[in-house]
Amino acid sequence: MDIWRIGIVQGRAADLAAGGLEAAPIAWVPEGPPFTFLADPFGLWRDERLFLFAEAYDYRTRHGVIDVLEFDRALRLQARRTALSEPWHLSYPFVFEADGETWMAPEAHRSGALTLYRCVEFPDRWEPAGRFELDTPAIDPTVFRHDGLWWLGYSPTGPQSAKQGRLHLAWAKSLVGPWRTHPMNPVRIDRSSSRPGGTPILAGGALGLPVQDCSRTYGGAIRILRIDALTPDEFRAEAGPPLTPPVSALDWKDGLHTFSACDDLTLIDVKRKDRSLGALGIELGRRLGRWRR
Repeated sequence: MDIWRIGIVQGRAADLAAGGLEAAPIAWVPEGPPFTFLADPFGLWRDERLFLFAEAYDYRTRHGVIDVLEFDRALRLQARRTALSEPWHLSYPFVFEADGETWMAPEAHRSGALTLYRCVEFPDRWEPAGRFELDTPAIDPTVFRHDGLWWLGYSPTGPQSAKQGRLHLAWAKSLVGPWRTHPMNPVRIDRSSSRPGGTPILAGGALGLPVQDCSRTYGGAIRILRIDALTPDEFRAEAGPPLTPPVSALDWKDGLHTFSACDDLTLIDVKRKDRSLGALGIELGRRLGRWRR
């Protein structure tokens, strides 16, 4: 059982991508109750407050919702509440600002499509602004702007080898679509550097897409995928070295699968494996339920 924990790193993502995480101060978000976790952190600043959006997951229900945690400038937690819940599982709450609005493109592949949400009252009232059916329901959808176009990076559904080892792209002239899939999809097949894992950054003068290294384990590390060519007809990229959990993560050293820029901060998550009897019991119950169906 993977249990994730969020860290708020004092440092800009581009600098940390080049120099690593070991020297940067990190404020660790407190661990939750047993068999629950917060993961996939993305953040926005408003009125000297950091609003951190994350997947809130409970292994007993197997259903994720999006929570928002509010911190003051000293990174002291002030409040936590649910920002978005749907009948289907939600994770990876990719939040961003564009066109004078605040948007969220969470992963919701079990709904069968990608839904883009517009914020109507920050931070916990959102309305659907568009539902997009691509060449596959999008896993870890990552939105960015490049050369006058909107781009979407995502992984496909299917076996774990596809979810963890393939990168797809789509592009649009308008954020609300229509979206067109890239003719080279999957543009990348590599379990060590394909599944998106955070906000795109400028690294060394080039566009860099954080991607997960799942070659050893799911979400084992983050690599920055340096994009050398990106057009509606072309894609070329090269992956950098892995970013792994810092020593200060202590027992949470089994993985790192989100690397998200938030002004002068960077949001990460690290994981540990829970091999307790309770965790084994929950997993056995899940498997028995699956067999009975």
